[in-house]
Amino acid sequence: MLTTDDIRVRIRQHPFRPLRIMTSSGENYDVLHPDLIMFGKNEITVGLLGSESSKYYEQVARIAVMHITALNDLPMPPTPPGNGKA
Repeated sequence: MLTTDDIRVRIRQHPFRPLRIMTSSGENYDVLHPDLIMFGKNEITVGLLGSESSKYYEQVARIAVMHITALNDLPMPPTPPGNGKA
């Protein structure tokens, strides 16, 4: 069984790797940025994006940690060409 601390460690890895939270009810929640998740003692809150290119969440999901069954890696987004400065 995963704990809040297990999830917190995974989210804080550098570099951040997007992940999918799997639950016992079969629901999945994608976390594409570490700022989209908050930790409580027994639950986490995940900001849900309307699209992958969105900068802001549109909804939130509160997930009881006891129902989280797995954290699966998602593909890394492509790195933009150049030096990263816009």
